[in-house]
Amino acid sequence: MADTSPLILSLDTATKCSTVALTRGTLMDGEVLATISLSSSITHSRRLISAVERLFLDTETVWSDITAIAVGMGPGSFTGLRIGMTTAKGFAAAGDKKLVGVCTLDALAAMCVTDKTILAVIDARKKQVYTAAYRHDNNGVLKRVEEVKVISPEQVAKETREDVVMVGDAVVTYGSLWQEKLGERVTFAPAQLHAPAASAIGLLCGKNLQEGRFLDIATAVPIYVRASDAELSLADGKKEKCGSGGKS
Repeated sequence: MADTSPLILSLDTATKCSTVALTRGTLMDGEVLATISLSSSITHSRRLISAVERLFLDTETVWSDITAIAVGMGPGSFTGLRIGMTTAKGFAAAGDKKLVGVCTLDALAAMCVTDKTILAVIDARKKQVYTAAYRHDNNGVLKRVEEVKVISPEQVAKETREDVVMVGDAVVTYGSLWQEKLGERVTFAPAQLHAPAASAIGLLCGKNLQEGRFLDIATAVPIYVRASDAELSLADGKKEKCGSGGKS
């Protein structure tokens, strides 16, 4: 008998990797039907559309088969996040599909199976990283144990007082620093896990779909964590303008 559980099209563009997947179910009982991940100089918007078209063609999927669109909400590249969210909203609105989302750091952590604390780390540029900590409970369910934040890699090391597994593209940039400062307390996940996987996003969002936790297509926004350069420049400009007044 054919599987009639909801089919989810998921995507993530939080990093330089564009990733799309078709999944059914959740992390605990799900299935990955197909996935494509691409890193290149081609823009996310061009890669996403062609990747979804290829995914549908190879799996003989049509839009009527899809129940929901899942999106990695960040944090990550501001431009990438906007492209991902806009594309996901467009797919959901055009196809009259549910929109679900999950933190990209959650998806990175979900790919690690360990009894240790997991630190998901994404390079935030400006000598900072986006990070959050996770642990598996007694039932093997992954739980985030602290809020997502943006801090320096040195501060990450300073705050790490237990054995951890690190996963994410910031390991490529700052792995040697963390190895030096943390020594045997740190283990790095295999290199193939450092890029977010749309398959993990789809399976995580499978639970959101089951529980009726949807995003509003009109109001959903990415998880930025910190202000963009444009927003900071605008704020500085307003401060300068407010402070330039004087008596005539």
